[in-house]
Amino acid sequence: MKEMDLTQVKSQTKGIVVKILGGYGMMKKVETLGIRIGCEIEKLSSHMMRGPVIVKIGNTRAAIGYGMAKKIIVKQE
Repeated sequence: MKEMDLTQVKSQTKGIVVKILGGYGMMKKVETLGIRIGCEIEKLSSHMMRGPVIVKIGNTRAAIGYGMAKKIIVKQE
């Protein structure tokens, strides 16, 4: 199983969140979106040139910034 940040994951691919890098503010912000360690996350799409990353967590879709996506580490099979 391979660990990588969310920006490196290919579109339409699922993974399990294993780490969230950053401080208290970062942890709270992603928690409000439903992104927690151990949850399954699917990357739906991303934009070129460091644009937002669209993810699906359960039945919820969210757009997160490139910098935030770099701090979310996922594990793929």
